[in-house]
Amino acid sequence: MTVHFIGAGPGAADLITVRGRDLIAEAQVCLYAGALVPVELLAYCPPDARKVDTAELTLDEIIAELVQAHENGHDVARLHSGDPSVFSAMAEQMRRLDALNVPYDVTPGVPAFAAAAASLNRELTVPEVAQTVILTRLQGRATAMPPGEDLTTLGASRATIVLHLAVDKIAQVVAELAPNYGEQCPAAVVAWASRENEIILRGTLADIAAQVQEAGIRRTAIIVVGKVLAAEGFTDSHLYSAARER
Repeated sequence: MTVHFIGAGPGAADLITVRGRDLIAEAQVCLYAGALVPVELLAYCPPDARKVDTAELTLDEIIAELVQAHENGHDVARLHSGDPSVFSAMAEQMRRLDALNVPYDVTPGVPAFAAAAASLNRELTVPEVAQTVILTRLQGRATAMPPGEDLTTLGASRATIVLHLAVDKIAQVVAELAPNYGEQCPAAVVAWASRENEIILRGTLADIAAQVQEAGIRRTAIIVVGKVLAAEGFTDSHLYSAARER
C-alpha cells in the first residue's frame, strides 16, 4: 500500500499528468481538497473507490484516513492543487507518515504560477532582464514568515516575484514592493488560472491594486511583478545561437 501525493494541477482538469491520472485510476481511496481540486478528476477513480473531501478536515483526521487505508491494504491518491512542492501542507503529512511507517511517494503537477505565466503568454526568465524567480507569500493568519523573507528584503533583488495567497492584501504588496521596483514596474494578477472563469489583470504597481478591487478578486489568484512582463527588445538566448559551440 502506498499514499500517492499527486499534484492535481492549477484548475483545468486536463492539466494533470498522465502518471497522476493513472494513479488515481488505481487507488481504492482518494483524498482531495474539494474547494481547489477539479471535481472532474474524481471520474478517474475506480467505481467503488472511497472519496474523501478534506476541505473541512483537520490534519489529524486526514492522517487517520491515510492510516486506515494503510491498515486495509489500499493505495491512496492524495490530491493537492497545483504542484505539491510549494504551499501544499504536504510536508507535515509526510512527517506524520514517516513516524507511522506508512509508505508514500510524490507525483509533481503543474504549479499555479506556471499556469499564470502561460495565461499571460510570458516567460518569467528573460535573457539580461531577469534570471531569477522568487515564489513567496505574505504574513497573514497562517504560519509566520521566517526572518528575512519579507517583501522589502526579497524585493531588493528586483527579480521576478510571484506571490501566492496574497491577493487579498494587494495594497500591502504594492506598498512593500514599490520602493524597490518602482511604481511603474509591470504587474499582473491571474485569478483561477487555467479555468473557464479565469480573470487576467495587467498593469503596474501604480494601478494593479485598484484593478483587483474593482474586479472583486479575493482569493485563488497569483500576483506577478517584474520587468519580464513587459520585456521587449531583449537579447536572444544563447541556447539557439548560431555562435554557440556545437
